[in-house]
Amino acid sequence: MKQVSTFALGAALCSTGTMTWAQSNDWDLLRGITIQEIVTETSYRVDKTYPPEIADGRKGMVLTGYAAPISAGSEISELILVSDMGFCPLCGDPDHGASIRVTLQTPVNGIQEGARITLRGDMIPDADPETWNAAILENAEIIRS
Repeated sequence: MKQVSTFALGAALCSTGTMTWAQSNDWDLLRGITIQEIVTETSYRVDKTYPPEIADGRKGMVLTGYAAPISAGSEISELILVSDMGFCPLCGDPDHGASIRVTLQTPVNGIQEGARITLRGDMIPDADPETWNAAILENAEIIRS
């Protein structure tokens, strides 16, 4: 039986030669959203363009990433899920990884900031022209923590 090294397998699976467990096709779709900020003397708007696969939303989207609860407290019902904590979207780096706002179907106790979790929910595009937020994962449930 021919053996394949872990490095070779990882390089074949990921074009950059590195792979994190948080990568998935659904994250790739979210990374494909383009955002353009348009500022004039009298107006401000944010235009968002979505890949065709998620332009109308996506039922049952599954994402594995790192949790950043939005509010303090023991019961968490909203959070931001980021694809890679090394590129946090809340840190001011314009080259941050993908992120999505999440509303949980049922509030949960004790999600630690930075915890790795897998969620399943319905992705809804956020067409609000006054925010850079591009997508919301609604009615999400934690399927692995």
